Amino acid sequence: MALELPLAGLMKIFGEAGVVRVLAKPLAQNDNSKQQIYLGGSFDVLNELPFGEVSADDSVKDPTFKAALDFHWLTPAGQFQQAPGAQLILYPRYPEVRLSGFLKGCAAAPSEHMRPVPRAQRGEKNAWDGRVLFFGITRDDRVLAFLSLPDSAASSDFEQLRAGCALKAIGRLYTLPPPGPVGQTPQELQAALLAALVDIARLGPTPSIRLGRDGKPRPYAATNGGGYTLEALLGILPNGRSEPDYLGWEIKAISSDRVTLMTPEPNGGFYGEKGVQAFLRKYGRARGDDIYFTGTHRVGVASTSGHTLQLAGFDVKKQTIEDVNGGIQLMLHGDVTASWSYAALLEHWGRKHAQAAYVKYEKQAGSEPLYRFTGPAMLGIGTDFGMFLSALASGLVVYDPAPKIKDAHGPRPTTKARSQFRIRTGSLSGLYHAFETVNLLP
Repeated sequence: MALELPLAGLMKIFGEAGVVRVLAKPLAQNDNSKQQIYLGGSFDVLNELPFGEVSADDSVKDPTFKAALDFHWLTPAGQFQQAPGAQLILYPRYPEVRLSGFLKGCAAAPSEHMRPVPRAQRGEKNAWDGRVLFFGITRDDRVLAFLSLPDSAASSDFEQLRAGCALKAIGRLYTLPPPGPVGQTPQELQAALLAALVDIARLGPTPSIRLGRDGKPRPYAATNGGGYTLEALLGILPNGRSEPDYLGWEIKAISSDRVTLMTPEPNGGFYGEKGVQAFLRKYGRARGDDIYFTGTHRVGVASTSGHTLQLAGFDVKKQTIEDVNGGIQLMLHGDVTASWSYAALLEHWGRKHAQAAYVKYEKQAGSEPLYRFTGPAMLGIGTDFGMFLSALASGLVVYDPAPKIKDAHGPRPTTKARSQFRIRTGSLSGLYHAFETVNLLP
């Protein structure tokens, strides 16, 4: 038995369950348990739905990437029940994203309303049939789902909002106003971010600090204090997680013309198999008793390290991934010395770069490090993994590593991994669908 709710009633339930963002997908006849639910003709929707580890699947006719969802259906009793088989299917050659497995293992799932329509009863396959699938995204990245039926109150309420042009669409997903005071609109969150950055800019020179695990600031003397200081002023605890930092935004403090986009370690090749120390001892260069590996590596161009970067399985002209088992590869004399799988990078990029704020700062010389976050703030909104790969293929994004072993031949050598993909600030806008530069000071 389907649960009948007006949109306001659904929002109340979502709000009580901790939902902070609401999305809606109007369904057509070909959105069903057999043909899956079509979410969009690009990977943009990965910025909207939280997903788990990405894996490659080449066992099917059209090889895909798959990503699990923590997906739950609203039951007639007003509770939520998990559908453990739910996952996103990413078809890179088209590209497109579909929702699959959303009925599997869940007795509360609306199975009778998600079956394929018999051929004799089919109408226009892409026309909205009156059903709407609502997604409530919680702070802990659960996806709470509710299906409204044709002519129901929630479907009618949705159509009124859509007809009034009050909804923003990304792919085939519409963003609805969040439920009550629990959430904020994207515009409100952006305004709150900018207000916080303006307050920080007005502080003037600020001593270098870093937040400890207890959330308290401590003096920080290392040369990379700019980023830690900005994070501390925003109340961000240092972490290695692949999630946005502040109000849904990835925050990056920058002091030069070159920006570090991400720092994923290789998961393949000699480096991925043997580790950074073995890689450095085999391919690095000695400076005294230290060993380094450096050099600006561009796709198709031999670097000073002797290595060449390549994109295996990516069609540059079509801007599509042709081999789901491919990736970014560092090559030397035909050997893969280090590689990053597309599956791992896609997960990292989709989570971290949906919204990114790049904030300029200056370091002030003195007896202790002081930083001034003068701005401007450059805001990138909406991205696609293909945009990153295309920028890499054109040479705008480079691999600029700096791992090292200190006292390599001593009794206690210390190793530091540092794999970084970088871009010049003037090229940042090419990575995002929308890009804005905002001055923080008059």
